[in-house]
Amino acid sequence: MIRRPPRSTLFPYTTLFRSKENYELRIINYELKMKENIIKLKSMDFALRIVSLYKYLQNKKEFILSKQLLRSGTSIGAMIRESEHAESKSDFIHKLAIAQKEANESDYWIELLFKSKFIDKNMYESISNDLWEIQKILASIIITTKKKN
Repeated sequence: MIRRPPRSTLFPYTTLFRSKENYELRIINYELKMKENIIKLKSMDFALRIVSLYKYLQNKKEFILSKQLLRSGTSIGAMIRESEHAESKSDFIHKLAIAQKEANESDYWIELLFKSKFIDKNMYESISNDLWEIQKILASIIITTKKKN
């Protein structure tokens, strides 16, 4: 069970957000932070792996696919960070849905790099597993948030 601090410490500017939807969104964001925000940590780790992979591919003289992967792979974490300051519940869901789409696009580029033999099977499986975890967590957060009315 998550223990919440008193409302005044939870939301230092609660007077600015009086609508029920914004209050619920702040509770959801707080609960994510209380769980050490796993999705935030995993997306940052994934982005760092993508940057490393990008550098590796640049050394192998692969410029086009690596750039696409860099853009989609790092934007997952950016959208998750953006969702922390969403203006409404629907905005929160929308930003996470965009992160989900970027994760799906990253999956495509990673698979294409593997099938075109720019990365080996071990690298492909490792990165794909990390991405799959992020996709599952994103889906779970979106579904849970939609259910909370």
